[in-house]
Amino acid sequence: MISWTYLNKRSAAAKAIRDYDSMRFIIEHTDEDIRTAYHDLTSLGSPSFDGLPGAKDPQAAEEHVAAGLDEIDTMRERYRQAVEYMKWFQPAWDELDEEERYVLTAFFGSRYGDGAADQVGRHLSVERSTAYRKKDHALDHLATLLYGRL
Repeated sequence: MISWTYLNKRSAAAKAIRDYDSMRFIIEHTDEDIRTAYHDLTSLGSPSFDGLPGAKDPQAAEEHVAAGLDEIDTMRERYRQAVEYMKWFQPAWDELDEEERYVLTAFFGSRYGDGAADQVGRHLSVERSTAYRKKDHALDHLATLLYGRL
């Protein structure tokens, strides 16, 4: 496929690492989010008996249900995409050794930010420049596992 020729595989692998925690969160919490959304659909307001109209919009309850169903559909689609992502990403991630996963998580996860090289250097007892080389090597390894030869 011609599009793969122009894809920056290293950048795509780095983005995939950044998405990992979000995808895992979606998979772990979507069931509960959907249960909550269904509960909200069935928890429509009680009618008031003061003789005044309950809402300015007589279709407010129907719109509430329709919006809730749309939200549930969106959650299900997001969950489907997260599962698809994990089936693609997790085997490659698991193929990395522990040090490579640590280095990539430090550089591309949200934990250390700009101080990642220093943190990796301290953790592995290496210089900052070596930490960057380890990051580049691990990222190349992951990109090769995800996309094939670079």
